[in-house]
Amino acid sequence: MFDTVGVVQVDSVNVLVRSQELPLFSRLGDHPRSLIPDATARGDIFEYWCHAASHLPVRHYPLSRVRMEQAREGLRVWGGVREVARRNPRLRDEILARVNSTPEGIVAGEVSTRKGPKGQWWDWDKGKSILEWLFWTGQITARRRDRDFARVYMGLHHAFPAGVLALPVPDAETAHRELLMLAAASHGIATAGDLLDYHHLRGPAPRAALAGLVRDGLLEEVRVEGWKEKAYLHPGATRPRTVRARALLSPFDSMVWCRPRDERLFGFRYRLEIYTPAPKRVYGYYVLPFLLNDRLVARVDLKADRQRSVLVVPGAFSELDTDPLEVADELADELQLMAHWLGLGSVEIGRNGDLAVPLRKLVASRR
Repeated sequence: MFDTVGVVQVDSVNVLVRSQELPLFSRLGDHPRSLIPDATARGDIFEYWCHAASHLPVRHYPLSRVRMEQAREGLRVWGGVREVARRNPRLRDEILARVNSTPEGIVAGEVSTRKGPKGQWWDWDKGKSILEWLFWTGQITARRRDRDFARVYMGLHHAFPAGVLALPVPDAETAHRELLMLAAASHGIATAGDLLDYHHLRGPAPRAALAGLVRDGLLEEVRVEGWKEKAYLHPGATRPRTVRARALLSPFDSMVWCRPRDERLFGFRYRLEIYTPAPKRVYGYYVLPFLLNDRLVARVDLKADRQRSVLVVPGAFSELDTDPLEVADELADELQLMAHWLGLGSVEIGRNGDLAVPLRKLVASRR
């Protein structure tokens, strides 16, 4: 899967399941939920900033080193954590030494400098800020603790094979070219904005690298009917006559995280409403697009009620120009597959949306 998408965004939202698990379910179906922690423990994947906080294949570590070194120079790193690290050199060195001397890693609470109660979610004390700066600048790495998703900060030599740490670091231009080619391979065809967004590349240098790839014949500049911007075609892109697919997609899935691309490809205007006040929500709290073949055909509000062992579907809404009965039929199967994957005993359909009634009947008939 990582050979195909390259990046899996990490997010703490857990109303259904941790978001980084959903891209695996979308592509692999029912699978062992230990795959990501197992791959992390083996050193096959690691976490770092990419599109956002992301799981990446370890072979991309040298490409991330470029961003880490930029962060040490004060580029593309939060100013607050940089300033805390700069103003507290002794504490910074003490924390780095402690992380490097602790094979199992440490969590932020073990180096906390807080004297009063914690404020807002991003109210970090000096210890946490320094850990994040060390992580951002690549002096340490981090993994996730299973029970609460907290970052466990680790020394590089405890987390990566020596051969990975010894890999040469490319210069910035080479890294930009490689990242753009990876994004193009994952997209097949894309605008410049799509390609730059995939690994969160910013500024004139990545755009110059893209122009160089076209000049060198590694990407083909093309026009797509209905697109205002020119596009770039990867030479390995396939053009199947038909597409057979069915998947519920995380809001943070690489297929849909670029909202302008969603609208351009699928006519699908997608906004996550987690932070929208409940009375103003259109579709629900945690809404997943539903892919059927080559279209996004529905939006499904989902929640895992773990105490009752129920996959709750507060709402399900078909898109225009779809067959609601066909969509409901396929969606019912996908929901039951998801419930089984999550170890939930049943699927409960709510009342919101035009698919609610047919879904309820279909789910009841397949128990």
